[in-house]
Amino acid sequence: MKHLTAAETLEATTRAGVIKASGSFNKLFILGLLGGAFIALAAAGSNMAAYHFLLSPDTVGIGKCLSGLVFAAGLVMVVLAGGELFTGNALMVTSVLDRKINWSNMLRNWVIVYIANLVGSIFVAWLVTSSGILAAGGGKLGLVTVSIALSKASLTFGKAVILGILCNFLVCIAVWMATAADSTVGKIFCIFFPIWLFVTSGYEHSIANMYYIPAGIFASHGTTAGLTWGTFFVNNLLPVTIGNIIGGSIFVGCAFYAAIKAKGSGNISQKAA
Repeated sequence: MKHLTAAETLEATTRAGVIKASGSFNKLFILGLLGGAFIALAAAGSNMAAYHFLLSPDTVGIGKCLSGLVFAAGLVMVVLAGGELFTGNALMVTSVLDRKINWSNMLRNWVIVYIANLVGSIFVAWLVTSSGILAAGGGKLGLVTVSIALSKASLTFGKAVILGILCNFLVCIAVWMATAADSTVGKIFCIFFPIWLFVTSGYEHSIANMYYIPAGIFASHGTTAGLTWGTFFVNNLLPVTIGNIIGGSIFVGCAFYAAIKAKGSGNISQKAA
């Protein structure tokens, strides 16, 4: 089979946005909980895989590369199992642009899914830290968990926005390509490489940070200066979320919509020739 063209992918993305917008609160919240849990579990696994390399400045690049290999499983689970993820739902903007849904429909989905992702991610962070597994490597995994959280909570607002833009540009490209793929294996590969790239590069993903920073807070028992719930929400989550919206909605959703419309392909509800 042949993968979808860009115009066909836009059509499929727009249809998916309509379905997402029409979901009941219970459906969206439960799937959002699962989506947050999937990403959190991937984040926890990525830390376990790479903590030894992340401890040294000389091997931090290798550590991030290894983290990306593991973390990609999170979005694979979201896409193939059917979870709801705020960052990927940034592509719902195509449904708004095509007047299939309105702004309030999209924002309703975003708010429900975002809160559910937060609850699911923090719950997994609590489970992981409560399990005692952060004692791995003579406590080095716990040390790296706190260090990662502190570095994220210490970003300036502007840098966090930019890193959020770069991250969700790649995440939504992964979702876009997975939508175009014609097989399960194809979807996995389409997801894997952009996600591997964003983690290796060190970009910021709001939902992943809903695990990384709370896990660090739990692991440090609130004793690390600069690592608090306040710095989590204000210094990281707010600017990274803004960047994720820009990177996914504008740089991917709006960009493809404008480009395909500019080609004169007609209404996207029609199949490309």
